[in-house]
Amino acid sequence: MSKNEKKINIEGEELDQNSKDSAFNDKENQPEKSNKESEDKEETDPLTIVQEEAEKWKDKYIRLAAEFDNYKKRTLKEKSELILNGSEKTISTILPILDDFERALADKTEDPKTIKEGFDLIFKKFLKALETLGVNKIETDDADFNVDYHEAIAMVPGVGDDKKGKVIDCVQTGYKLNDKVIRHAKVAVGQ
Repeated sequence: MSKNEKKINIEGEELDQNSKDSAFNDKENQPEKSNKESEDKEETDPLTIVQEEAEKWKDKYIRLAAEFDNYKKRTLKEKSELILNGSEKTISTILPILDDFERALADKTEDPKTIKEGFDLIFKKFLKALETLGVNKIETDDADFNVDYHEAIAMVPGVGDDKKGKVIDCVQTGYKLNDKVIRHAKVAVGQ
């Protein structure tokens, strides 16, 4: 050992002055490390992580709520436009028939046969236009009475066993729109 080196006895351990200095130097370095560690701990602090994640979810929720609100407004606008303009297809299909009626009224023909012929043509054109829109007649000729399609307004007694429960006469034609009854056929039924 040199003059500068001293032996120090600490609770049964002998340390050199050099080793003491090195140990002291290590202790001086440790606070720096602990500062770095505390900074790392702050960055990886569970509370901070949870708060950052909560902010991300909050932002995501706000954006999603705004997007849903915009969706509701857009669909409400589309519905109102459909209600206002939904009958456009129907009207555009029927307008040519209206034109035919105007031409028939403007015609000064006095011949009843020609007038009837023109009326029949317009009627057939109107039925065809309704069929293109999905409107169909409910058949009643020799059909069994069906409460889903028919409305009985009269019972006709004494028509024979083969006509019981069958439609005898159709007073008002019924119509379906795409297989949904929009008006029941008013019929007389055999009893």
